[in-house]
Amino acid sequence: MKRRAFMSLLGMAAANVPLSSRAQQQPRRLGYFASGTANVSLQDSFAKRLRELGWIEGQNLTIDYRFAEGRNDVISGLANELVGLRVDLIVTSATPAALAVKNATQTIPIVGIGFDNPIENGLIASFARPGGNFTGLTYGVGPEVFGKDLELLREVLPEVRSIAVLSNPANPNHAPMINNVVIAAQALGVRLSIQEVREPIEFDSAFAAMANEGVGALFIFGDPMLGVHRARLADLAVKHKVPSMHTNRLHVEAGGLMSYGPSFSDLWRRAATYVDKVLKGARPAELPVEQPTTFELVINLRTARALALTIPSTLLARADETLD
Repeated sequence: MKRRAFMSLLGMAAANVPLSSRAQQQPRRLGYFASGTANVSLQDSFAKRLRELGWIEGQNLTIDYRFAEGRNDVISGLANELVGLRVDLIVTSATPAALAVKNATQTIPIVGIGFDNPIENGLIASFARPGGNFTGLTYGVGPEVFGKDLELLREVLPEVRSIAVLSNPANPNHAPMINNVVIAAQALGVRLSIQEVREPIEFDSAFAAMANEGVGALFIFGDPMLGVHRARLADLAVKHKVPSMHTNRLHVEAGGLMSYGPSFSDLWRRAATYVDKVLKGARPAELPVEQPTTFELVINLRTARALALTIPSTLLARADETLD
């Protein structure tokens, strides 16, 4: 067959392919927006599950990444930037980024990961039927998880009566989280010292205030800005001899003493399933928002030694992982 005739046949064959089939061959485009920094481990968990579901970056999927690095002043701009790219779907974490994306678009589907208080923050109408263009997996499960955090601190420090709480008041979840931990502290008979920090320059004065008050331990809330500077916070806690409890393992990997809370890797894997459903035609308004189902206790033994602490054997036996 002559080359001209062969190319003509190819053109006719392509013309006979239904438009829907040809559209399906175009890579789908995701936006990925985090309030904090890039986290290779979590992004790998997300991508691995997507591959299992048939979505492979560089083949039938492209992903545009944006990270606010814990800076609230750039969040709105980055959200609008992703919306302007006309992506098919936006994946976002945590609450500050989720709110920014929700404010930036009412039409592009959004899958949130690790956000808190979604009804109170206006992200969804209800857990069962979110409504609008937002769905995903929440981080919070109510005040009981904070009670567990404080109980674990008491197991290591049975005599502790005063605990400092480090929180960023610029975080939209600041007030409800404080309320929840106050409820937990009252049940345990523990006095709280609330230390608010809006930027890293305030860390030193917060720790100085803790020293003046003679607190026996420190509880650090999950927050993008605090997460970006988790290594410095861990160093300050050891320097001031204050054992620290955290709401996720990233702080413990950076040198914090302990963490108890939902498994981030599990949340990110489950989020990929939401993405798969939406890309295949499901409406976020009809996909129920789910809560964490897997929790983990992580203990940093190197930090325990630096603080001259002995972790009870019963607690070590219950730990999902110990770092040394």
